[in-house]
Amino acid sequence: MTQSPIPGTPLALEDIAALDFDKSGGLLPAIVQHARSGAVLMLGYMNPAALRETLTQRRVVFFSRSRQRLWEKGETSGHTLRLADVRTDCDRDTLLVTALPAGPVCHLGTATCFGDGAAAAAGPLAFLGALEAVIEQRIADRPEGSYTARLYAQGPKRIAQKVGEEGLEVALAAVTETDEELLGEAADLVYHLLLLLRSRGLRLEHVLAQLESRHAARSRAAPGEG
Repeated sequence: MTQSPIPGTPLALEDIAALDFDKSGGLLPAIVQHARSGAVLMLGYMNPAALRETLTQRRVVFFSRSRQRLWEKGETSGHTLRLADVRTDCDRDTLLVTALPAGPVCHLGTATCFGDGAAAAAGPLAFLGALEAVIEQRIADRPEGSYTARLYAQGPKRIAQKVGEEGLEVALAAVTETDEELLGEAADLVYHLLLLLRSRGLRLEHVLAQLESRHAARSRAAPGEG
């Protein structure tokens, strides 16, 4: 007897047989969510073969109801979805796919199939995840004239130097400039910090994990003293 997958935990290949494909005629709706920002990107459908390909290739593959075949998201545009994980709901008849998009998800050129506003609705801090994805794409594609690609190619030492320069400019703006100028300098610092982390194979989520760990340790040491 096939053991049912636990809702909310990543699916493995052996879990496919336990999903309830029969309820909806052999297809499960697959909600795709940005793995970092949490924005809902699109809705597709998967049959067992599409889910198996998704888990195996680590790229999101759907079953096209109009073409009656498997199709990989971005197979013509190049705007693929790199898989983070797939989870099922409590009834085993819906999938939640988290992925990292390589470019706009919608064929109309928007970040999501629900418009760019849907990405913003995930919250202002969610944009940092989207910015990380843009930085990774610039590094991978190296488009002509890209400042990101050019600075990344100069290596961590040069990027670290830029972070130091931007940090100094933030400090100076804080005591001598307007709020608008301070925000502009802070934005430059955050961008260069993200690029520096990427040059070391790290992401913002690793920094957040450090902050969470420190907060938890302090909360245990001094309960009630935030």
